[in-house]
Amino acid sequence: MGFQENLLKKIEINRLADSVLLSIGPAGSGSKVDKDAVRGLLEIAGYRLQRVRQMDFYLKEPAADPETILVLDNDLTIYRTGVADAAMRKNPFIKEMLSLRNIMKILNDKDVVVSRKEESVEQLHAECLATLDLSYSESDIAGIARSGFASLESNYPEGVIESLDMFADLLGYRPAPKIFQLRHHHILGDVAEKESGEVIFGPIVIYSRIDNRIKLVQDPVGSYDRPRLEHYRRIAAGDEKAPVEGEAVFQFLKKAVLQKST
Repeated sequence: MGFQENLLKKIEINRLADSVLLSIGPAGSGSKVDKDAVRGLLEIAGYRLQRVRQMDFYLKEPAADPETILVLDNDLTIYRTGVADAAMRKNPFIKEMLSLRNIMKILNDKDVVVSRKEESVEQLHAECLATLDLSYSESDIAGIARSGFASLESNYPEGVIESLDMFADLLGYRPAPKIFQLRHHHILGDVAEKESGEVIFGPIVIYSRIDNRIKLVQDPVGSYDRPRLEHYRRIAAGDEKAPVEGEAVFQFLKKAVLQKST
């Protein structure tokens, strides 16, 4: 795959991991892990499914000794042991519990457990990212800018947003905090928070799905600065001209990525 494909795959991996993390609740909460998202991560990381004792065991490929096994349930336990041993510890038969040695293994599995819940998701996330080549050249970044502007010219919002999301990943931009959000707009930018609790947002990229216009507010805006906040809202709503619009926004983003990489 080329760089853009790998970057989009990284964005997908991050989305899947975030979905799983958000679905994990405290013990006894009744929260259900997003198993579909976990399966997506497992597929990318190279695990194969094996049904054992009516449980979904996922084994890391290529196989090793001991094996790396994730049990797909709300605990998301990763074991480093054999399948039979993990199955006995996770869901023992009555006859197996007649053995004192087995009981000790069941009650204390620290010798074979690698991680649970959030730590397991973090491990899967890292394994997925390790499958990607995310190195890039100047021409790769220029290609994202060209794709974004071409989508804008073609009135193709999905393509514009895809390009903006790639730039956001490269620059560490985040979705607009609540006070900066506008309906029917895709808004991204650099986010920081002061000790006072004030949110500083910017540079800000504003894309309107309604009129297919893209704008940039370069200077950061503070959530407590009412005049600047209102000025930003007027620009976003189209009531005031933006400092940077159209193709120049993509060129700004391209330059920011290249400056960051050096």
